[in-house]
Amino acid sequence: MSENFVNIGEILQSLRINKGLAIEELAEDICSVEELDLMEKNKQVPTIDQLFRLANKLNVKLSDFFDFTSADSASYVSAVSGLINKYKRERNYKAINEIVQREKNNPLFNFPSSQQFLLWNEAICLYYLAEKDSRDNETSISMLNEALDMTNPTRKGLSEREIEIKMSIAIIEKDHMNFEKAISILKEILEDIDILPALAEPQIRLRALFGLSQSLSRLNKFEESLIYSEKGIKQCINDEVLYLLGEFLYQTALNYIAIDNRTEGINHLNNALNIFKLQENDSFSKHVESVMENLAIK
Repeated sequence: MSENFVNIGEILQSLRINKGLAIEELAEDICSVEELDLMEKNKQVPTIDQLFRLANKLNVKLSDFFDFTSADSASYVSAVSGLINKYKRERNYKAINEIVQREKNNPLFNFPSSQQFLLWNEAICLYYLAEKDSRDNETSISMLNEALDMTNPTRKGLSEREIEIKMSIAIIEKDHMNFEKAISILKEILEDIDILPALAEPQIRLRALFGLSQSLSRLNKFEESLIYSEKGIKQCINDEVLYLLGEFLYQTALNYIAIDNRTEGINHLNNALNIFKLQENDSFSKHVESVMENLAIK
């Protein structure tokens, strides 16, 4: 049991009893009664997501749990950052924005790196929470550049996080149909990555390669797009990861079909379909099957 959670069970139970809540009432829509019972007995550690919801129901701040249990501020900031990253993977921008707005004035986030993290995610939420035809890319990108200025105003020798913030700028440009700008930034990112001695998250390079391949295809530069999608496939195989492999195979298939190489296109569609089925990604599987059916008709 982590020492940061030594007293969390006692605190949960004390707050619950003080609020006059039965264990069933507090557990509802958060976890099972059995799980909450184990938490209160310090036999199970609640996730940070569960703690957020328990705190809301108990009408206390999440930071209170850390104060009560004498957890240091770094643990709290790390926990909040982890939850934001989890929601980012799920593209749950509403949940991210709620956390960011709640923590913006928290003194635990007064350090430049923490403020940068919140501003970065606030900029992303501003763009993706807006209606598609009214998204403000300029304001979001301005905020992202402001976040970069906090730690690297010269933009030289970018850290891994700074590269990820720069990636967010590129992705917003791509999603706003500014493909030339996106391509330029993504190519810079690949150069930035090459300068780093190592990557804690190798997926960054895969995202850059995929963004490049997508953007180039949208400009009908299929052969150049093919270069980057095939590099992505090769990296996935070398790194033994499935992350974006299906997407790279699908993008490669579209490129081959666009340059009239139906045989290679269909081969890569079949491979993409196998990966999506392996990942139990039903929506992507159905989409690839639909594309293959249309090709068979033609």
